[in-house]
Amino acid sequence: MDLDLRKLRYFVAVAGKLHFGRAADDLHIAQPVLSRQIRALEKELGAPLFTRDSHGVALTDAGRQLLDDAAPLLASAHAVRRRVALAARGSQRLVVGFRAGIPVIPAARAFEGRHPDVVVDVQRMEWDDQAQMLLDGRVDVGFVRLPIDETGLRLTPLYSEPLMVVLPTGHRLAGKEEVTEADLAGEPLVWHADASTQPTRRPHPDSGLRVRGVEEKLEHVGAGRGISFAGRSETVFYSRPDITYVPVTDLAPDQVCLAVAASRTSPLVDDFFTAALATAEITAECGNNETWQREN
Repeated sequence: MDLDLRKLRYFVAVAGKLHFGRAADDLHIAQPVLSRQIRALEKELGAPLFTRDSHGVALTDAGRQLLDDAAPLLASAHAVRRRVALAARGSQRLVVGFRAGIPVIPAARAFEGRHPDVVVDVQRMEWDDQAQMLLDGRVDVGFVRLPIDETGLRLTPLYSEPLMVVLPTGHRLAGKEEVTEADLAGEPLVWHADASTQPTRRPHPDSGLRVRGVEEKLEHVGAGRGISFAGRSETVFYSRPDITYVPVTDLAPDQVCLAVAASRTSPLVDDFFTAALATAEITAECGNNETWQREN
C-alpha cells in the first residue's frame, strides 16, 4: 500500500507536539479526525507509532524511525509540486545554492554555454538549511560543505581546502603561521547551531556557543567569546580587522561537494553537475583568490 502523504503530515504534527489536541489545533482539524487518521496510518504500516497513557504521548521505536524518514519524503513531494508549477508556466530556470566563499560563476558560465535559454539563479545557504533547501526544492543543486546530513541527498565531491581556525586579533595564537589541534585545547568554541555539522575532530565538542550563519559566528569571535573554524575560501570572503585566520595543520580539510535531492532526475541538473566537475579546479582557485572574490 502506498504511503499517504496527508497521514504522514498528520503524524509529523503529532510527533512534534506529542499532544493530539495541540496538533489538531495546528492542523485545523478535529481531534477525533486526527486520532482516526493516525490509527489508520498505524494499521497501514503494521506498527504502533505512539504510546498513549496517563503520562501523555510518546513515540515508539517505529515512530522515531518514521519521523527520521518523513522529512525528506515530505520535502521531496513539496519540491515536485514547485517544479511542476514552474514547468506549467513554461519557465526554464535552475536555482543553484552555495555556501559562503564558494564561487558559482565558473560552473554557471560553463553550463550557460550549453543552455543559453536557461536562467541560472543563485541562493545563499547556511549550515542549518543547506540540506533542507535542496530537499524542499528551494534550490535545484547546491555547493555544500561537509559534514552535512546526507539523508535523501546525492553528493559528489568537488575539491577540498585547508581548514582554518578563526581567532580574535588579540588572541595568544593570532600571530602564528600555523597551529595544531593541541594548541587549541581548552579554548571556548563558537559553532553553528547544528553540532552534527561541525568538524569531526575538535576540542571540547560538548560545550560552546551555538550560532546561526557565518556573520553571527564572526561577531562572537571578534568580541572574544570564543574561537571557530572555517574553510580557506570562507576566510578569503570574510576579511575583518577584529579577527584573524590561522591554518590548523592536523585537522581534516574542509570538503566541498555538489549536492542534489536523491529523488531528483533532471537533464538540466545532470548537465550542471558535468559543468561543475569540469570547472572544479577553477572554482577552488577562484574561491581562494582574494582579488577574484573582490571583483566578482
